[in-house]
Amino acid sequence: MKIRRFSATAFAAALLIPGLAACNGDGTSDASATPSASGSVAPSASASNSAAKQALLDSTNAIRDGNFRFAMTGAGSTAEGQVHEPSQSAEMKMTIGDPSSDLMMKLDLIHAKPDSWVKLELGGTAAAQIPGVKNINTGKYQHLDQNRIKGNRSLGFDFEKVDPAGSAVLTQGVTEVRQTGDGAFEGTVDVSKAAEAGSLDPAVITALGAQAQSVPFTAKVDPQGRLSELVLKIPAAGQSAAQDVKITYSDYGSAAAATKPPADQVVEAPSELYNLFN
Repeated sequence: MKIRRFSATAFAAALLIPGLAACNGDGTSDASATPSASGSVAPSASASNSAAKQALLDSTNAIRDGNFRFAMTGAGSTAEGQVHEPSQSAEMKMTIGDPSSDLMMKLDLIHAKPDSWVKLELGGTAAAQIPGVKNINTGKYQHLDQNRIKGNRSLGFDFEKVDPAGSAVLTQGVTEVRQTGDGAFEGTVDVSKAAEAGSLDPAVITALGAQAQSVPFTAKVDPQGRLSELVLKIPAAGQSAAQDVKITYSDYGSAAAATKPPADQVVEAPSELYNLFN
């Protein structure tokens, strides 16, 4: 058993996947009720929408400074953590599934360049089938060989691309947006544009079909115009109910450096761990 593309960088994709298995891909959505990009939109409305989109694009600029806390929730999965580029460190705690799932996974990833550690807990009805699971579920932080995770998005962290949720890429795919209040926005986003940049798993886009071109969203910015919340409203598809994927940012400029695990809580990662994520 292998975990495909499981990482903080691709966590938004992992959140979207479970609820989309029954998507019929017929393109049905509420987008038809919104104004199109044709001449039916009044010039003043077009100008307003343009300003709103620029404000939303600008709201992600502070993320690139790499000093913030974040959280992501959706489809029974959660992630939270902090990025502190000044110290070249980051920490992410993630949970996917629960003990009743086929596979439940909890990870505590710590990066303090040039080192990385992961504490991994595997559960669920299929966990016993994972080769070497007893060597992985140790309850300790496992030190990672950087040569073995180089280029691996599952266990590595790229301090050149510090946003685990890829919100900057997602906002670039906005197709329509309007300001609904002080620091509040709503509209639609073409998530297939984000897939081109690797922010979302291509399987998610395939499941959504034509609906991928107009996924509803809401967003909020703080008083300084920085993105504080982004919610993707995944429509109901087939037998799957509609669901929200929520991404939040906070503590811009005041996040703490990640704390390295104590030496007595560290072991070297076994080969079974690398095999699980490769």
